[in-house]
Parts: sequence; structure tokens; C-alpha cells
Amino acid sequence: MRILIVGAGATGGYFGGRLLQAGQDVTFLVRERRAAMLAQHGLRIRSATGDADMAAPPTVTVATLRAPFDLVLLSCKAWDLPQAMEDIVPAMGEQSTVLPVLNGMRQLDLLDARFGAARVLGGQCAIAATLDDDGTVRHLNRTHSLGFGERDGSDSERVRRIAQAMAGANFDARASRHAVQDMWDKWVFLAALAGITCLMRAPVGDIVAAPGGREATLALLDDCRRIAVACGHEPGAAVIERAHGLLTEAGSTFSASMLRDLEHGSRVEADHVLGDLLARGEAHGVATPLLRLAYAHLKAYEARRVRS
Repeated sequence: MRILIVGAGATGGYFGGRLLQAGQDVTFLVRERRAAMLAQHGLRIRSATGDADMAAPPTVTVATLRAPFDLVLLSCKAWDLPQAMEDIVPAMGEQSTVLPVLNGMRQLDLLDARFGAARVLGGQCAIAATLDDDGTVRHLNRTHSLGFGERDGSDSERVRRIAQAMAGANFDARASRHAVQDMWDKWVFLAALAGITCLMRAPVGDIVAAPGGREATLALLDDCRRIAVACGHEPGAAVIERAHGLLTEAGSTFSASMLRDLEHGSRVEADHVLGDLLARGEAHGVATPLLRLAYAHLKAYEARRVRS
């Protein structure tokens, strides 16, 4: 299976690197600067689950991408998706499949419109990773999962082939018969985590230790849950119980990567993670005051960032 990883940043670099380490036929679609860095220094992963060093990993740029691939793994930021869709057109043969692991759900609408729903799988990943200044992919904990599946819940030959290709890689790969619900489950949790940690500018442990912090956190989680219910994707009891635990753990240093981006003055996925969820709730008449406040806070940050 020929696999194209779009980008070699923290997420694409990690999962693509692990697949390359396992002997899979992987190529990275990158910009010229990243291609030169990879050619000179290789792809380096530093992780508690095992380091990896791969000299001169295969790369292409938009100018040199010509042949189709069996699987195109999209791991870009939400704001880069429109351009990424145009960039991968030469990679899309008649049998090519797109696996997006972006946050939220909006990417499915955009990819369906561009390539057709039949060519787009459901997918989501869970990983905390960052890219150092020297291009090293640094895995920040031991979580590294990637889920995927047909959006109609069916079993398929292409999903079985992808699962087989990923089976030997050093991350948790899982073919799912409920990929879309998995995406919603992650979205509900991520929107609550990003919303509360960015709103409070603090990790979970500091928030729940503050007066009213625990109650605000759970109220925001319930805002997100009720939107999912209205949209026909109610998270299961076990999903909500796990979210409760992670969002209210005393002393936890857990926070969203969006908070790290905000603290560094970087762009944030406010519209894709919080704004789109809020809009879907409004379309169903769901009142979500804390989600609205968290989104307004991020939009104010974006406005100030543009002016600075």
C-alpha cells in the first residue's frame, strides 16, 4: 500500500514516521523548507514509547507530486485544509482513499464536496506531540492512537488493508465500525477541554481547584454533549464518565494543545473546534452559554493577534 502523509509536523511526522519505521511505503508531502530539513537531518521521533531516527525519508512537494497513492492521510491544521485539498489532487487516483484526522467534523463536508463521500473515511487520532525548532517530533506522553473506518459502519476491503498496513507500527491503530461516532465523542471532549483550559488559561488541576471551576468545567462539557445529542450522536455513558474523570482530576497538568498555541501567540482552531460545534447547536435550538463564552474568548484573542 502506497501511503501519502500530508505534512511532517507533530502529528503527520509521528504517525508517518512510525509507519515508515515499520517498513511501510510512506511518502511525506511537505513544503520545500521541511523537505530540505528532512533530507539533511532525517526524521527524528523522541518518545517514551521508543525513539526513532530515519535518514532522508521519502518526500514530495506540490511541484513534484505526480503519481497516485492508495491512502492519503490528512493531518494538517484546519486552516490549511482548503489548500491541502488542492495540493493532493495529483495523488488521487481512481482507487485512492482519503483518511482525515483533523479535529471536529467540518472537514468531512469539505472533502466530500471536493472528492466525493465514497472516497473519504472517518478518522480521528489521539496524541500529544510537538515539533521542536530543529524539526524533531517530540511525543509528550504515551498516548498515540489512530482510529478509522467506513462512515456507514460497514466492513470493507480497503479498511482491512489499512488495518493490516498499520498493524506492525508502534502506535495503537484501530479499525472501527462506528468511526463517525468516535469522531463526535472526541469532538465533545476536545471542545470542552480546549474551551475551559483556554478560557481559564490554566490546566485542569488548577481549574478544578479554583472556586466554581469544577462546576464550570462540567457545565461546558454538558453544553457540548447536548449538541451531540441534538445532532443524533449522543456519547455513551462510558465516554462521558471518562471525560468527567479527565476534566476534573485533582492536580492534573492536562490541557489542550490549543492552550499551548494560544500562550505562544499562534493561530488556534477556534472556528473548527468550538465555532462549528456552536453553530450546529444553534441550528437545533440548543442553548450553550459556556461554549458561547469560550468561543467569544478565542475570537477576541484572534482579533487582538491579527492587530499585533
